[in-house]
Amino acid sequence: MSSAAPRRRFTKMHGAGNDFVLLDLRDGTPPPSPAELVRMADRHRGIGFDQLLALGPPATPGALAAYRIWNADGSPAGQCGNGARCVAAWLRREGSATAPRFRLDGPAGTVEAEALDDGGFALDMGRPRFAPAEVPLRLDGPGPEHTLDSPWGELRFGAVSMGNPHAVLEVADPAAIDHAGIARWLQAQAVFSEGVNVGFARVLDAGHIALRVHERGVGETLACGSGACAAVAVLARRGRVGRRVAVDLPGGRLCIDWPADDAPLRMSGPAVFVFEGEWLP
Repeated sequence: MSSAAPRRRFTKMHGAGNDFVLLDLRDGTPPPSPAELVRMADRHRGIGFDQLLALGPPATPGALAAYRIWNADGSPAGQCGNGARCVAAWLRREGSATAPRFRLDGPAGTVEAEALDDGGFALDMGRPRFAPAEVPLRLDGPGPEHTLDSPWGELRFGAVSMGNPHAVLEVADPAAIDHAGIARWLQAQAVFSEGVNVGFARVLDAGHIALRVHERGVGETLACGSGACAAVAVLARRGRVGRRVAVDLPGGRLCIDWPADDAPLRMSGPAVFVFEGEWLP
């Protein structure tokens, strides 16, 4: 381990149990190497987190800051709704975000954030993309519905990109199936050329679902914001849910609004500060 590696001030946060370490790298400090990041993510020997968030200077006019995302295994991520809410909350507390609405530059594009009266944040998560080439998914058909033969029989899933790839399976009860095994199997399939986040959704009624998500590069997380958006988008296209849906995840509830097929999804939920510290490399 290099003695020249910088000490890093960090903030530990979570959004509905999906937990993060946030680093402020706006001064030009380089991000952790993949090996250092994996050490930091270790829940016994490091800090522990699902994803690392790194702040940088804005990339587009009018944005307050940019952020990048890495999974616990050191791989980059394209979007994270819970993480983006934590970035918004951090900038709000730090004093950079003085207006109730502001813009952030994320890996998948610009994100509109809004501070809510209950202390949470709402985000414009963009429009879902169902074309297989945009997921990306190497299967025929226009999407979003697809099937694959598996050790568990034929798996029917909806595929969608929310800035990162998602496969959504509707199930009667995630706890009654081998959801971890199915997720690992799907994530290993070559048809998902960039890997995939796998969600298992149970429809409770038109405005309420339960969801469990296994994220690529992390495993099952207590919540996944882009996964909640993906599930609502797929289920709404099937006519299984309406345009406003409460999504219960193991770590808490997110609320998703999708006004129309050609509109962006809007996600709202909590962003919680846990502790701050210094990482000693």
